[in-house]
Amino acid sequence: MDVPGVPLAPDFDAGGTPYWLRALGDAPPGRRLPGPMTADVCVVGAGCTGLWTAYYLKRADPGLRVVVLERGTPGRGASGAGGGRLSGESPASCARLARRHGRFAVIALQRALFETVDEIVRVAVHEGVDADLLKSGLLYVARNPAQLARLETHVRLSRTWGWAERDLHLDTLARVNVAGAAGAAWSPHGARVQPAALVRGLARAAAGLGVEIYDHTPVLRIRPRSSVSPAAAATPHGTVAAEYVIRATEGFTAALEGHHRDWLPMTDSMIVTTPLPDAAWAEIGWEGAEPLTDVAHAGVRLQRTADGRVAVGGRGRPYRYGSRVADSGRADPGAVAALWRALVAMFPAASAASVAGAWTGVLGVPRDRCPSVTLDHRTGLGHAGGFSLSGLTASNLAARTLRDLLLERDSTLTALPWVHWRNRRWEPEPLRWLGIRAGYALYRAADAHERSSASPKTSPLARAAAVLTRR
Repeated sequence: MDVPGVPLAPDFDAGGTPYWLRALGDAPPGRRLPGPMTADVCVVGAGCTGLWTAYYLKRADPGLRVVVLERGTPGRGASGAGGGRLSGESPASCARLARRHGRFAVIALQRALFETVDEIVRVAVHEGVDADLLKSGLLYVARNPAQLARLETHVRLSRTWGWAERDLHLDTLARVNVAGAAGAAWSPHGARVQPAALVRGLARAAAGLGVEIYDHTPVLRIRPRSSVSPAAAATPHGTVAAEYVIRATEGFTAALEGHHRDWLPMTDSMIVTTPLPDAAWAEIGWEGAEPLTDVAHAGVRLQRTADGRVAVGGRGRPYRYGSRVADSGRADPGAVAALWRALVAMFPAASAASVAGAWTGVLGVPRDRCPSVTLDHRTGLGHAGGFSLSGLTASNLAARTLRDLLLERDSTLTALPWVHWRNRRWEPEPLRWLGIRAGYALYRAADAHERSSASPKTSPLARAAAVLTRR
C-alpha cells in the first residue's frame, strides 16, 4: 500500500489483520463443526457477545450443553479489531428509550453499564486473562469553540440520564497535552484493553467450563422452533439443533438469510503506530493511558497501548453498497491518511513514529441507534447486538441479561429498557447507501467549517446531516 504523506514502517502490515491479533501471535488451532449435533443452547458468533453469553450460562448452569459457532476465528470480527476501550457510555439513544420506558429505566441501564466496566475487570482477573487492562477513565477532548460548546452541553444533559458529577465532569486536560485543545471532560467509567487478548482469554475461559467452540463454521440460516422440530442453526458442515439459538453476529448480521436490513454493517478503520520514542511521550504526557475521544462529528478515538504505540480509529469508508462486508479487513488508503493527519494534528510529537499497520472492523448499527437484547421462548430464538462503538462493555451486560432470560430469572437486568426492543429496519437500497454517504460527507464538511470558525455554534451542515440520518 502506498499512502502519500504517511510514513509507513518498513514492516508495515496492509493485510487487514488487526494489530491486536498480530501482537498475540498465532491462535491455538481450533476445530470445525464435525457434523450435525444437538445442544441446549447454540450461540452464533464467537465475538464478545457470544462468548460472554456462553461463559455466563455455563457458570450459572454447568449441566447445559452450550455450543458456539463462528464463521472465522474468535475475535476476528469487531470484538478483536476495535479501538480497545471499555466504556460506560450508553450505546442507545436515551431519548428514544425514555419515550417508551421512562427516564428512570434509562438511568437504570446507564448505571448498569457503569458497573459492567468493573465486572469485566473482575472476570479478567478471576480467569487470569492478561489483556493490558488499565482502568484510568475516559477523556473527551474539544479542539475548537463549537466542539467545546457541544461538550459542555453533553455534560449538562448527561445529568438527565444518570451521570452525576463524579461520573462525568469538565476537565483541565492536565493529563495529556493535546495540541489546540479548547477543553475536555473526564469520566472514571472506562479502561484501556487489548481487545483481541480479552476475546482470546474469554474463549479459553469458556472452553475451560465446557463450552464447545467451533470455528470456520459459517451459519447460513437460523430456523425457529416449530411443532415438529427444535430451533436450529444450519451450516455447511451440519445443523445444530437446540432448545435455544442465540444470534450474536453484530456487523455480520446482514449476511444471514432474512436479516439483510436489520443492522447496518458499518466499517470502522484503524491504524497503529510504531512505538513512540521517550522524548515524544515526555511531550505528550498521557501517563494514565486513558482512552481518548475527540468530539468532532466524524471524530477519532485513540489509545496509548501498553507497548508505547498509539492506535487511532475512525470512520473511513463507512459503508459498502448493498450491506456488503469485506472479509479482507484491509483499510482504504484514504482512511489511513486521514487517521494519520488526525493523530499528528492532536499530537505533533507522534510524527517521530510511523504507521505499523492498518485494518478495518465491522460494527452492527441499528436504524434507531438502540441496541436490543431479545429472547422468544416460543420460537427458541434470541439475539443481542447493535452496540456500535460501545460493544466491549455493552456485550457483557447483554450476555448477563440473556443468561437471565434463558434461565427465566426475573432480575434487574431483564427489566432494562433495551430488553425486547424492536428495531426499525433500514431503508432498501439505494436509499441507505445514498443517505449514509451524504450524511458522512456533511459531517466531514461540518468539521471543516467548525475548525475554521471562532463561533461556538454547531455548523448547520451537521444539523442537516442529523436530519438526513435521523441521528
